Amino acid sequence: MAEPKHLVMTGATSGIGLEAVKQLDQAGHRLTLICRNSTRAERLGDQLQHTADIRIADLADLQAVADLADALNSQTTSIDVLVLNAGLQYAGHSTPRRNRSGIELTLAVNHLAHQLLAERLAATAQRVVITASEVHNPSTGGGRVGLPAGLGDMAGLQVGSAAAMADGITPFDADKAYKDSKLCNLLMGLELSRRQPDKPVVCWSPGLVIPRKDGGFFRDSRTANPIGQRLFGFVARDLLRLTETPQRAGEHLSRLVLDPALPNGFSYWSNALLGPGRHRFGPTAASAEASDPGRALELWRRSAELIRTSLSGEAPRDQSDTPDSVSR
Repeated sequence: MAEPKHLVMTGATSGIGLEAVKQLDQAGHRLTLICRNSTRAERLGDQLQHTADIRIADLADLQAVADLADALNSQTTSIDVLVLNAGLQYAGHSTPRRNRSGIELTLAVNHLAHQLLAERLAATAQRVVITASEVHNPSTGGGRVGLPAGLGDMAGLQVGSAAAMADGITPFDADKAYKDSKLCNLLMGLELSRRQPDKPVVCWSPGLVIPRKDGGFFRDSRTANPIGQRLFGFVARDLLRLTETPQRAGEHLSRLVLDPALPNGFSYWSNALLGPGRHRFGPTAASAEASDPGRALELWRRSAELIRTSLSGEAPRDQSDTPDSVSR
């Protein structure tokens, strides 16, 4: 085996992340894993062969994320790969959830927490891998269902805005909020690559992954529509065979983490569905909006300012909605 690498990863406690972590742990790599709470951390540690450095930080709490990033910078050696994999979706819920700063949780967890980690840790990493989704692209199968991804003029990312959606005008839609956050992931990766061109920055889509067991990525959506979610999973996974297995998706993530042939610069990989039970994993084109460097720069700037004001306690936003929730 090649020399073990030091990997820092979010979203390791379930689903794709857990499958990848098991493979990387078995291969002997050194893992620093960011978990939301001690219960999840203990459960994760019990599933690994080797001892991992498990850190606690709820990605909904940007101050906790900042503190963790600073601790990692001061206490650990260099990072070979920074893996930004955690994701939150609560499609089916009609009202937005917000963190303590008043920021809608999907945006806070899926995008802002990861940009904060990228801002503070990516400079010392040799590679950055970001889990996105094909639903960022309105022309793909998943992207065509429901409202399409699109950030508009990003008015919802303006400091002090009480809007729940990134575009600032669309009434709250949890499914679109998730799609928008995945669009943000690609734009963030594109801008990070411009700022740090001497390393691979890889965004990727695992395809539709619906595990048979409860919990994991769809747990919040199941609480809103348990029968509908189970029926959808049965039809998509078992009848039409449109889904990818968590194990195979974990293998794809492990490949992107370790592949020595990945060139420097930005790339987007997708696990494209070719037919029932057949996928092709490889580089592909992102949507037009996700490929726009001007949009990427504007999103980075607005997000950085939103993070800064959240950490400083300035301009708190409306916090009347359901408070802190969870991330994978």
